[in-house]
Order: sequence, then structure tokens, then C-alpha cells
Amino acid sequence: MWNTVFPYLLSGISVGGQYALIAIGYTMVYGILRLINFAHGDVFMVAGIIMVYMAASGVPLWLCIPLVLALTALIGFVIERVAYKPLRSAPRMSAMISAIGVSYTLQNLVLYITGGLNQIYPTIPWISDSVTIFGATTKMVTIITPFLTLALVVALVQLINHTKIGMAMRAVSRDFETSQLMGIKINRVISTTFVIGTFLAGVASLLYFTNYTTVIQTSGAMPGLKAFVAAVFGGIGSIPGAVVGAFIIGIAENIIKGLDIILFKAGIISGPLGLATFSDAFTFALLIIILAVKPTGLFGEKITDKV
Repeated sequence: MWNTVFPYLLSGISVGGQYALIAIGYTMVYGILRLINFAHGDVFMVAGIIMVYMAASGVPLWLCIPLVLALTALIGFVIERVAYKPLRSAPRMSAMISAIGVSYTLQNLVLYITGGLNQIYPTIPWISDSVTIFGATTKMVTIITPFLTLALVVALVQLINHTKIGMAMRAVSRDFETSQLMGIKINRVISTTFVIGTFLAGVASLLYFTNYTTVIQTSGAMPGLKAFVAAVFGGIGSIPGAVVGAFIIGIAENIIKGLDIILFKAGIISGPLGLATFSDAFTFALLIIILAVKPTGLFGEKITDKV
């Protein structure tokens, strides 16, 4: 039984780590701006497209990886300055509509560049190699993803808790207006938040597309939505909550994908039931349940409006 469950569990932990890196971007931006950056999943997709074209142009892979991460962070910075900064004092709905506009702009730009054709992600040495662990054969990226994710999360938490810019982020997330009055450079804090979030999305794209090697203009939609659900599930605004929520969703959806095989080998069912069809639906059903039972998520804090 364990030999049947373990490969799905391993895959779920890996995908959960990738969702976590995307979810952190959502939760950090929301924590400071109270904005859901709907373009975040598309930035993740654009990072994959940049990697495809950069590798195809002959740039060595050892150079492609840092360049992709740097360009992804730059895209996040430009999006914030162009699409969100001018709307700083506008109603939140305006910024949300702008985020949706950025999302569709990125998708259509990639559609124009690629002609809607599937792009094959380059094979990255070592992390694309096959490895056998406890009888399950998988790629090396599956093994390193959770460890890399946790290392990046620890580094981010240290940055937030022990640096000047991190202190400014915490202050702005607590009280935007007062922080501004106290002399904190709000624009710098917000830009830094977008740069960090999109950098992590770039890392997630390297890990994700190494496993799922086809990149198209809509490749960021479902991972982006699931990462958003993970952020809400864990308590949007909470980095540990986003990480825990992402791992739970990643593990659960992969177990559901293999549920037919698991139940069949356990002798519970005699034929396939097509339960894998509901793996995506489970994520959004979970969101509905969480919002109904605990609207602030697992680690979210109840926000009281000032009067």
C-alpha cells in the first residue's frame, strides 16, 4: 500500500512547494497593499517563456537561470510602477481591475509572440535527471523542491524580521498611512515586495516547468489560481500560512489523482471511478469550505476596521 501511495505523496510535496513559492507573492502583496495581484500567475508563465526563448537563442543554461530570475524580478518591478503605483490613492477596485488588465495583456503578448503554439521547456542538467527513492522513480527536481522552498522561506522570514527593509514591510503591512507619516519610503517598500514575490515566482517556474515541460500563454492560470487558494487557505497575509496551505493542496490534489489506483490496489474498488477528474475541483471546494468555516484562513488574523 505504501509503495502505491508514496509516489503520489512525493509528487504532492514537490508541487506544493512550487505552489508555495507563487503563493508567497500573493500574500506579500496583499499584506502591504490589500491587493490581489491577479497577474502574478502570468508572471510565472512569462518566466517560463523567457527561459524557452533564451535557451533557444543559444545562451548557456548556467547563464539562462540567473538571467531569467533577474528579468522576472524586473517585470514585477515594472508592473508595479506602471499598473499599480498610479492607482495608489484610487479605490481598491480600480487596482484590482488594473491587475486583471495586466494579466490579459501578458497572456495576449505571449500569444502574439508564440502564435499560440506549445513551447517545450529546455532540459536543465541534474534537476531533470531521474532518481529512485524508496522504490519510486521521479526527477531530481521533485526531491529538491521542498528543501529549496523551505530554505527560501526561511531566508525570506529572516529578511523580514532582521533587516531594515523587512522592518519597513512589517510596519507598512500594519498601518500604511502611519508608516508614510513616520518617513518610511512607501514606494521603495512596495517595489521591493513585488521584486521578491516575482523572483520567487521565477524560481517556481524553473521547478514547475522542469516537470511539466509544455509552456503556453495560459500555463500560469491554474497554478496561479491554486497558489491564490493556498494563500487564502493559510490566511492571506501570512507567509507561513501560504506555505502550509500550498503543501496541503499539493499533497491532496496528487493523492486524488492517484485515488483510483490506490483504492484498486487496496481491493476497495474493482475498476476506475474517474476520481482524478476532481483533483482541480477539490482545490476550489476546499476554498469554499474554508471561507465558510474560517474566513481568515488557518493562520489569518481578524482585521478590525478603525473608526
